[in-house]
Amino acid sequence: MEAVSETDVQFWMAKAVNWGEATSCSALLDTSRHLGSLRSFLQQVLQGLQQMSSTSEAMKTFPFVGQFLGRLCWNPCVIADERSQRLLLRCLSCLYSAEPLNAVEQKANMWIKINKLPKCSNGNIYVMSTACAALVTCPQMSPLIGALLKHSMLCGTSCLNQEFIKEVSEALISKRHVLEDEAVVNLWCYSPSCLEGAAVSLLESVLSDHETMTQSLDKHVNDSLLPQASADHCHIFLTVSEIYRNVLTEIDENLAVRALIQVFTVCFLQRLTGQKTQDRLPLRAFFPHVMPSLLPPLLTAPSEVPREAWLDHLIWIRSLLQSVMENEAGEDVRAYQAVFQAWFLLVQCGYWVDTAAELLVLAAPENAEPLLWLLTFFHHPTNRGHQRSQQTAEAREAWTHLRMLFLTRPPPPRHLSAVKELLSSSLSANLVLHLFLNFTVFSHGPVSIINEINDKVLTEAAVKRRALWILASIRCRLNSAATRDDRVHSRLRTLQDTLLQT
Repeated sequence: MEAVSETDVQFWMAKAVNWGEATSCSALLDTSRHLGSLRSFLQQVLQGLQQMSSTSEAMKTFPFVGQFLGRLCWNPCVIADERSQRLLLRCLSCLYSAEPLNAVEQKANMWIKINKLPKCSNGNIYVMSTACAALVTCPQMSPLIGALLKHSMLCGTSCLNQEFIKEVSEALISKRHVLEDEAVVNLWCYSPSCLEGAAVSLLESVLSDHETMTQSLDKHVNDSLLPQASADHCHIFLTVSEIYRNVLTEIDENLAVRALIQVFTVCFLQRLTGQKTQDRLPLRAFFPHVMPSLLPPLLTAPSEVPREAWLDHLIWIRSLLQSVMENEAGEDVRAYQAVFQAWFLLVQCGYWVDTAAELLVLAAPENAEPLLWLLTFFHHPTNRGHQRSQQTAEAREAWTHLRMLFLTRPPPPRHLSAVKELLSSSLSANLVLHLFLNFTVFSHGPVSIINEINDKVLTEAAVKRRALWILASIRCRLNSAATRDDRVHSRLRTLQDTLLQT
């Protein structure tokens, strides 16, 4: 064990004296700046005390320890930090004698009973958070901010100054301050408004920077901490899902929002699966409003199902969704809500819709109907204006033209014109684009011919932007696939790069 140096003792004793009860801004800032190194010194002191055979020997070897520990015990910043508090308690326990043999050990026992760690009251926490509000952008404040958030989280009471919470939240969103992951999650658990701000900030970044996001959406979503926090805290997942569900009801045709919801759900499920079985809540807790029979087939990733069983799995999903749809014809509000919840779950689990679109590239005509039904429901969940039959017919027409376009050599001009027309003027433009991109990525034709088709079809800027979001969803699914097809990944990357460049 490394000896405790006299220089270190003098340095930390001076700090303990200068800090006092650490209520001024300067004391708070300095205490927070040194919390990490203070813990290291306390660990060093603890190791030294543990080597002593008695309290008398400890007090003789470390004459400073009583006054030093006593001062720290009354410093609310130190007590608020769980790790520092634990080290203090362990140091004090080393000085306690079960059977005191002399006056020194008796006095130490009496002192420990009287200077025992005071409870860090809500009042103290409130005062400290008030003083910290003006200092949250200082990097040195991270340890103390994290300690305050964790302490309040464990206490389960609202004892933090709301201005402090607001300043911390704004500093995080604007990237003017960085906290440990645990502290960020504690902030979200403590303050619903901060959690909402984080979810909205992620949404806004996705909507405002499609060039970056479509290239690395899954990484950006994971970096937000929201998937991991959602897996650890069910209420966080429910809150984030509700925010994105409300956004989707306002702009249900926005492919960027759908891509974000799908990728967020995939990242969340990956984090949830990584937990120990005994620590994991049942899926029903995270999806309380959905018909329970829908959860097993939709929340099972395609990578967990053998490829040869994909079609049967998708037919199973289609039959379950159809059973929900059968009640839509009536005016029952509950029936409408059931359809909406089922559709939103399909959006969250959009990897199965992408799988259906992939299978349609080489599907036999007799197998196409259930797959086209899923794509139509995904893009048009309601029978608004009684147009479902027309949308279904357009989906079938688009699929027929695309098969001829990609599977015939040379590509027939008539089918090329028909696809362009459907993309620009049909009710199902996004559905047609979804199908078209899957043919582009998964068909087995020569790259040169496929690039030629892309150049002739994907000409409008708005269509290219929508295409990038669909490709982002496809890429997320492929990244989590059981096996990697280098040909498909290369073609997908080339298409993304081409669309971004043009």
